Amino acid sequence: MFVGAVSPSYKGHRYPVEIISHCVWLYFRFPLSFREVEELMLERGIVVSYETVRRWCVKFGQAYAGALRRRQPRPGDKWHLDEVFVKINGEQKYLWRAVDQDGNVLDILVQNRRDTAAARRFFRRLLKNTGAVPRVIITDKLRSYGAAHREIMPSVEHRSHKGLNNRAENSHQPTRQRERAMKGFRSTGAAQRFLSAFSGISPHFRPRRHLMTAPGYRAEMTIRFTIWDQVTARPAVA
Repeated sequence: MFVGAVSPSYKGHRYPVEIISHCVWLYFRFPLSFREVEELMLERGIVVSYETVRRWCVKFGQAYAGALRRRQPRPGDKWHLDEVFVKINGEQKYLWRAVDQDGNVLDILVQNRRDTAAARRFFRRLLKNTGAVPRVIITDKLRSYGAAHREIMPSVEHRSHKGLNNRAENSHQPTRQRERAMKGFRSTGAAQRFLSAFSGISPHFRPRRHLMTAPGYRAEMTIRFTIWDQVTARPAVA
């Protein structure tokens, strides 16, 4: 589904990987600011500035997210696509998102418009990044989807109905929560970088808890934390 993995390099960093990966996990898993992560680490007796935390998240966030995506199974054959507006430095932009029938985020893209050219660009990026072609795509009634679908993937069934697309719309909710906590995004590039990392890291630690027993949930989270240690190249605990 994704290209081969490359272990992150921590060369030149004076803090150990355990601290770096923990700070990145805190920031992308919970609605925290860089200063709040700094404070949490200080409570543990670890002095690290919020600016250092910010640099770690920029440098390692997407690398960690990419490594987690590479471990996901191939996407399902039913894809839900949706777009919502986001305010970036006072201007309205559009966040395009695709998820499969299991709720796994396939890709996101921040764009200036939601016309046919934007839909076409998102379709091409989605097919390239997943390396797969769905059996069916489900969208709302935005006409741009239909035009792009006929050009890019005409053999794929297209269902256009707002009521069928709740899975994609629900996938936007964690992004909205972070957007409010961050009081908006400062630039399109910053929004794309953050959301690319966030959409890879946050869902990894959000299994469908309501479908699990308490012991089952704890066992699943233990597995997921082990995977996190592996992708961040943290040494195994003896």
